[in-house]
Amino acid sequence: MPFHATSAEMNALVEAVGHAGGVYTTHLRNEFAGLPAAMEEAFATAAHGQAPLVISHLKCAGAGNWGNAPLALAKLDDAARRHGVHCDCYPYTAGSSTLDLGQVTDEIEIFITWSDPHPEMARQPLKTIAAQWKLSLEDAARRLQPAGAIYHNMSEADMRQVLTHPLSMVGSDGLPNDPHPHPRLWGAFPRVLAHYSRDLQLLPLAAAVRKMTGLSAANFGLSDRGEIRPGAFADLVLFDLDNLEDTATYSAPIATACGIELVVVNGVIGYRHGQACAPRGGRLLRREVRLSSRPSRPAA
Repeated sequence: MPFHATSAEMNALVEAVGHAGGVYTTHLRNEFAGLPAAMEEAFATAAHGQAPLVISHLKCAGAGNWGNAPLALAKLDDAARRHGVHCDCYPYTAGSSTLDLGQVTDEIEIFITWSDPHPEMARQPLKTIAAQWKLSLEDAARRLQPAGAIYHNMSEADMRQVLTHPLSMVGSDGLPNDPHPHPRLWGAFPRVLAHYSRDLQLLPLAAAVRKMTGLSAANFGLSDRGEIRPGAFADLVLFDLDNLEDTATYSAPIATACGIELVVVNGVIGYRHGQACAPRGGRLLRREVRLSSRPSRPAA
């Protein structure tokens, strides 16, 4: 069962974040019908603490909430005229989490990724499991718990609008320890570059790259990251755009993308021709600058 902090507790915490020059990154309380109110609360909390805000994986979840991306993005734009506000987005119409009885419905497909008491039932839809057991969806879900699930609870049109919005970044929101992860863990970034930029031309390649490099580095205060210039850290990816493809799927999520030739981390080659290389050049990144809560957009 999730535990939610009170608004008073969040205000106190974000005050400390703002005083330290940090960024308030939030998973909204409600991504379903209560999305507008949850966004307003996040804006108010960030303003109270004088900390810039990043909303994690902004989405309009639930079949009854589809089509509301314009409303959510209008609220984001309005808040950004008064305060530093951004969001991130992953390029899929399904989310992944633990199996939550509150999200069990016959309106969407729910794919079970793992189950502690019934591992043999994993990697198939909840509807299929319920039919096999001759149970309702809720009773089948209850029997499977604790378990993991992928919820196909978003619309493609909404996701595309969030992905292409100027205030959004690209994030995978992947769960690396999940025994059957969401394909976003392996495919999110190449999927944006290959499918949404190259194939569908929803956003220019340079804009797509910025959403996953320079814009992210700036919003999280990572100095000398996300840009190719003298003096910056050499974090580089060489890819063949014509052959770039994400290959991870919901049924087979652990799969490397095609077309990535070379990865350099801090000037050290970490991946070449499909193989990881040693030694590893990664390091812990810390914010090195004070972040400002100044507006992201000029006032109208």
